[in-house]
Amino acid sequence: MTNISDDHVKVHFRMEADEDGWPPASVESLWAVDLGNCTVRLDNTPWFVRGVASGDIVRVQPDDEGVLWAGETVQASQNCTIRLIVLKDDGSAAARQSALEAFHSLGTTGEGIEQFRMVALDVPPQADLPKIRKLLEHGETKEWWHWEEGCVTAAWHAAARA
Repeated sequence: MTNISDDHVKVHFRMEADEDGWPPASVESLWAVDLGNCTVRLDNTPWFVRGVASGDIVRVQPDDEGVLWAGETVQASQNCTIRLIVLKDDGSAAARQSALEAFHSLGTTGEGIEQFRMVALDVPPQADLPKIRKLLEHGETKEWWHWEEGCVTAAWHAAARA
C-alpha cells in the first residue's frame, strides 16, 4: 500500500462466514483512493474479502452516517489476491517474513498478520505467475502453509496450466 493521504477513504465490505466460521469477521474495511463519482481504487490487499484485489476500481455507496460500502467492481486491476495460513514454526513472525520474502523475489508485495498466522499477497500481472504457483504448491506439500485464491485472473488460471 502507498502512504495514506487526504484522498484516501475507508471502504467497507460485508462478508458472510462459511460453515467453519471463516472469515472471522462480518465486515472488512480497506483503504482506497477516492476517484469521485462514487468510485474508489482499492489501495491495500484484503485479508478476507473475496473477489477483489488491490488496484480494483469499485463502486461505493455511503450510508446515512457517511460510511462507504462497497458495491460492484467497475474495473478489475488484473492483480491477484493470494492468502496463506503459515504453518511453519506455528506461523511465527520469522516464518511469515520468510514467506513474504520468498514471494517478493517473484514480484509480489504483501504483509503478514500475527493474529491469524496469515500472509496476504498482492500479485501483479507482471509477477512470475508460474513460479509463484509452484512455490505455493511446494510450500503446501512441505506443510509450510495452506493457501487460497482470494481473487484471481485469467492469467493466473493460464499459469496453472503452464
